[in-house]
Amino acid sequence: MSDSFNALVIDKNDAGLSAAIKQLSVADLPDEDVLVDIAYSTVNYKDGLAVTGTLPIVQKFPMVGGIDLAGTVAESRDARFKPGDKVLVNGYGLSERHWGGYSQRQKLNPDFLVRVPDAFSLEEAMALGTAGYTSMLCVQAIQDGGIKPEDGPVLVTGAAGGVGTVAIMLLAKLGYQVTASTGRVEEARELLETLGASDIISRDELSRDPAMLEAEIWAAAVDSVGDNTLATVLAQTKYDGTVAACGLAASPNLPTTVMPFILRSVTLRGIDSVMAPLERRQRAWDALAKLVDLDKLRAIYNVEPMSKVPEIAPAILAGKIKGRVVIDVNA
Repeated sequence: MSDSFNALVIDKNDAGLSAAIKQLSVADLPDEDVLVDIAYSTVNYKDGLAVTGTLPIVQKFPMVGGIDLAGTVAESRDARFKPGDKVLVNGYGLSERHWGGYSQRQKLNPDFLVRVPDAFSLEEAMALGTAGYTSMLCVQAIQDGGIKPEDGPVLVTGAAGGVGTVAIMLLAKLGYQVTASTGRVEEARELLETLGASDIISRDELSRDPAMLEAEIWAAAVDSVGDNTLATVLAQTKYDGTVAACGLAASPNLPTTVMPFILRSVTLRGIDSVMAPLERRQRAWDALAKLVDLDKLRAIYNVEPMSKVPEIAPAILAGKIKGRVVIDVNA
């Protein structure tokens, strides 16, 4: 590969924030031990925030965006990795404090790297990406909480999004009865049922002001929405249930009370995918390799060129993106 390559660079000046394709060289990259030839990245909700500047995700400028990447090691000063190794990175402050995956090449801290499971191509690994990996962390939190398929239905909010679609697929594969909540019931019904949802409800049923406690419905839940939706889910969770919270698509607020926790022993389990330790990441990716149906995975993502990221970023914030968007950084 030529020393010159393309990257999507986020910068800021007196005129405001911008995100544009620029040419870089290897000499421009951070002084890290592993050089990766990147094949694919993704667009996640957090990428939308960073690229548009809606929230101050980017902590230093200029910044190469992209919280995910998958590629092949080109050079390594670290004995754990050698040229030709297939690797991926999720989070770890990429696009915040460290240059990220919207680039054809990147130098990376080897402690950030996870080996791509043999079950996945680089494209498939990014079809999962942070959203799929986060979904697996949520599902494992539910399993670790002792929730079994026979305990009752599991709710997935934000069901048509990246986390939601993968979570439905995983939970259904494990035998759980899955209810999907979405603002696009009719538009997304066929896809969600194909992924394994047995029931679909409108997000309006959950995004209202909740009572302190409501009828016990859910054995567990995966929530990527927050705010009133999460508060209502907690009020409806069964005794000893587990709710895995991993997002704030509605807002970071949580207008709830202690009642679900002290009267029903409900567990609210926070899911952090950004700084999760390596062993937790590897456990999640190893589980994904065993559980993901690749035919179903292909139904929930599309591939776009890196040049379209500034267009996709506001669309994902507006809730207009269904499933996953994989970015081909070389297209």
